[in-house]
Amino acid sequence: MTFEKSISRSGIAAFLVACAFCGPVRAGETIAAVAANFTEAAKEIGAAFTQATGHDVIYSFGPTGQLYTQITQDAPFEVFLAADQARPELAEAEGYAAPGSRFTYAVGQLVLWSADAGLIDGTSAALEAGEFTHVAIANPQTAPYGAAAVEVMKALAVHDDLAPKIVQGKSISQTHQFATTGNAELGFVALSQVIADEAGSRWVIPQEMYSPIRQDAVLLEKGARNEAATAYIDFLKGPEARTIIAKYGYGTGE
Repeated sequence: MTFEKSISRSGIAAFLVACAFCGPVRAGETIAAVAANFTEAAKEIGAAFTQATGHDVIYSFGPTGQLYTQITQDAPFEVFLAADQARPELAEAEGYAAPGSRFTYAVGQLVLWSADAGLIDGTSAALEAGEFTHVAIANPQTAPYGAAAVEVMKALAVHDDLAPKIVQGKSISQTHQFATTGNAELGFVALSQVIADEAGSRWVIPQEMYSPIRQDAVLLEKGARNEAATAYIDFLKGPEARTIIAKYGYGTGE
């Protein structure tokens, strides 16, 4: 009887030691720098990612150029979702990204939008007429949607005339804010920002009028050995994320 109890206690002790070495299975966490135009889509993808994998993603939203500057200054980002292809390519070339990890996760679409339901008739007429005080665009030096807006105005031969009326947002989010508050009667924004908004008026600009806004993602070197970061990249390529991306008015790069 004493011997049997001794064996039992020894077995329990061995089991507890084994469990201690195994440790609990813990979900991970990753930090992603994300272009401002992709804010709402990213939030929904993040929730789906957590539900599917148990990992968490923390987002930092902003203009692509600004985010890239932060990456070069040792920001703790592990994943980079840009609003263009140039910065992820640069991240690879300058050694900030894991080689071969870059891919197009979304193709953005530009919209001319107004909070005034009667101002835009679904064409470029309001822009060409110029009967407004301000038109908002994102900074074309740091935000690809701003650069695309300049292309459109030049294609319509109205850029020089409208130059005094242009107000620049630091990001596409601030540009959208200018338009929604009426600080600018018109704003060049991302379709994703207004796709669910039935108010106001808009012109969905034909994509042949500006260079394709191919938005690339890349796994940064800081995240190359983080399971949560690599899992996020994989999830972003998968069918659930792509369905969400399309829901917000983006092409998926296919």
